[in-house]
Amino acid sequence: MLSVEGLSKSFPGVRALHDVHVEARAGEIQALMGENGAGKSTLIKLLTGVYPPDAGTLRLGGAVIRPTSPRHAESLGISAVHQEISLIPHLSIADNIMLGRQPRRFGLIDRRAVRAKARQALARLSLDLDVSRSVAALPTALQQMVAIARALAVDARILILDEPTSSLDEAETLRLFDVMQRLKAQGLAILFVTHFLDQVYAVSDTITVLRNGCLVGQYASSALPRLELVQAMLGVEPGAKGSAAPGGAAGPGGAASAAEPALAARGLERTGVIGPIELALRPGEVVGLAGLLGSGRSETARMLFGIEPADRGELAVNGRATEIKTPRHAIRAGLAYCPEDRKVDGIIPNLSVRENLVLALQASRGALRVLPRHERDRLVQHYIKALSIKTPSPETPVKLLSGGNQQKVLLARWMAMQPRIMLLDEPTRGVDIGAKLEIEALVRSLSEKGVATVLISSELEEIARNCSRVVVLRDRKQQGELAGESVTPASIIQSIAHQKEAPPDA
Repeated sequence: MLSVEGLSKSFPGVRALHDVHVEARAGEIQALMGENGAGKSTLIKLLTGVYPPDAGTLRLGGAVIRPTSPRHAESLGISAVHQEISLIPHLSIADNIMLGRQPRRFGLIDRRAVRAKARQALARLSLDLDVSRSVAALPTALQQMVAIARALAVDARILILDEPTSSLDEAETLRLFDVMQRLKAQGLAILFVTHFLDQVYAVSDTITVLRNGCLVGQYASSALPRLELVQAMLGVEPGAKGSAAPGGAAGPGGAASAAEPALAARGLERTGVIGPIELALRPGEVVGLAGLLGSGRSETARMLFGIEPADRGELAVNGRATEIKTPRHAIRAGLAYCPEDRKVDGIIPNLSVRENLVLALQASRGALRVLPRHERDRLVQHYIKALSIKTPSPETPVKLLSGGNQQKVLLARWMAMQPRIMLLDEPTRGVDIGAKLEIEALVRSLSEKGVATVLISSELEEIARNCSRVVVLRDRKQQGELAGESVTPASIIQSIAHQKEAPPDA
């Protein structure tokens, strides 16, 4: 049905896709897999006409096509349903399904025909809804179905589903899978983008893996074991080893193994976001959170810090039961958090290095207890020197610094608070090798000072180098835990891919 031949696309400074070959057949569900930066989004945008390719050929039903816009792609038979449901809430179901392509009569929109065609589109999904209802009145799962019905209303031959289950519960996901199987039986070719391994094997016929903008391979789902899929996505060879965690069992983390946990989570979860987490983090210990993109790593950190607070379970800090419902509660309890996206959630780009660095400390004092200027200057000069932050001046806007130095400013912001627990989400992402080594050394120095650290990283070698224990996540649930000599990239991959046996029937 669809043939992608030698597709390439580059942006200034970035090669997003290079010489990719993919085939999608009628009556087949194909999972498109890959981590961040793999090229999945770029491929979808080329197929739907958002971007023109730099090189390569697209064929649909054997004929060469070159979609120039999403509407043009729809007219050719390629429709996409994106992760963020793009419907207009205050319009009716019928108006959303037929928006932009309403049938007309005597120059006016034919409302009766609009409703009839909307019902036909829904009927393909075995849905019988009142099409005059507002979309805003529907639950998320039905909104997703309306979005799919809209994509099908143009006689689609290729249906692209981009993370369609990200906001659905288990029952709603199974219902969507039933719809996908029904559409597959009708002869559609479906490209299914997801990060959930269990869902891939539950519904897909073939799996296509991209990594760093290149095609790794296209496989029959039944012939690709989970372990090999994870290895293909991450690019880690079987048996790969990482350096031993600094200090090992005898280091700060090991010496504190008998100490009372700095942070203990028991059955901590946020319904629909992250499943129950069991975690004991001791002073001076560096514990990694590992898993594929979408496994729940960042969601766990955000839950612990109160950004998306837990609604079940127990949390104790230094042995005392603690309720963390907001980041303010977390800071008072001695927690610090460096987010994954420093540009969006971390730095204030137009403020100076000095202002960014003292921000958390000043906020903790309140508006009426202003930190004296001489104290601010002392702190800023101390951390600029201690962390080797390369800046022309403390008054330089932080946006003018390199990515690695911006990350150091964020770390210094929290170190000034003298936290007992650090949550570091991808602290070395997007920084050069020199800055990466300096940040890893900083994590070790925090450990030596007794700070308990949770380290999240997509680079398994980094996790293996720096962590004495690793909690493995998959599909937003805790999968297992590794410790000591078993903390290697290969063992982490095996834990991610491991499929637990289903409990026996009662």
